[in-house]
Amino acid sequence: MITDLFAGPGGMDVAARALKVKSVGIEWDDDAVATRLAARLDTIHGDVTKYGPADLPESDTLAGGPPCQGFSVAGRGEGRKRLDLVHRRVKLMAARETVPEDGLDERSALVLEPLRWILRAKDAGRPYRAVVLEQVQAARHVWEAYAEVLRAEGYAVAHGVLNAEQYGVPQTRRRAVLLARRDGDVALPSPICRPYVKDVHVHDGDPSLAPYVTMGGALPGRGPFTVISNYGTGGDPDNRGERTSHQPAFTVTGKISRNRLVGPDGEELPRFSWAEAGRLQDFPLDHPWSGRDIGQQIGNACPVGLAAALFRAVGVA
Repeated sequence: MITDLFAGPGGMDVAARALKVKSVGIEWDDDAVATRLAARLDTIHGDVTKYGPADLPESDTLAGGPPCQGFSVAGRGEGRKRLDLVHRRVKLMAARETVPEDGLDERSALVLEPLRWILRAKDAGRPYRAVVLEQVQAARHVWEAYAEVLRAEGYAVAHGVLNAEQYGVPQTRRRAVLLARRDGDVALPSPICRPYVKDVHVHDGDPSLAPYVTMGGALPGRGPFTVISNYGTGGDPDNRGERTSHQPAFTVTGKISRNRLVGPDGEELPRFSWAEAGRLQDFPLDHPWSGRDIGQQIGNACPVGLAAALFRAVGVA
């Protein structure tokens, strides 16, 4: 069984269901929980920090995507300062020493919750067989610290940054992942699709890989269209990025509803519905999005196809 921390609306759990593996997600947000319950995903509605492996003793795999957005090394260095605090805490946790108050804010400290669960399970004599973690690219610095500890605890570890479109997800989304297992070697999953390269046709490239999935391929009922991004390219708000339905989507964020869609003749088209936005995150079209802030739920979710590839890589399915 998989325990999914910070489970959101169910990206990892929908993948587990497709792989016929039982999972239970822990999620505190009322709206994400509403979506999960509508989708009949096993859910604990609560705070991850209030639970531990003893609450789910039958679980042999730990998964999750803890908040990591605050660890970017860009800007004025605030993210780097937090990273230094995280690395210090990781070392103390690995040594089973008390972690003092050190200025790390409560939200940033959540990135250490999976490590707390891993170490507690190990110390209780029921170590997780496998671990799957994913988050934004900035998380790669955190996963590096995790990897050192996990190897010392007897795990084989692989970590890096993957392109979601290479795993059948109809969008370009780069995610930092960490995989670990105790019962054998582990490696990052091999891509099944070609990477998206601007101005390179979907059918060009490595013939051993399938074409990436386009927006039109994921949303065949839409007809041809062009997406005009809400974000300005190169920091210029007037220089909006554009992609056609023959390409994968831009990274899906909580503001996807702000992206304009136009037809072949420049006519304004209806914007993506929540079902369509979820499909670009690789959820089924009929996933029952519920509650409020659905755009944010979708934007924060783990893409289903990527989650499935990660689970297969650690031998879950």
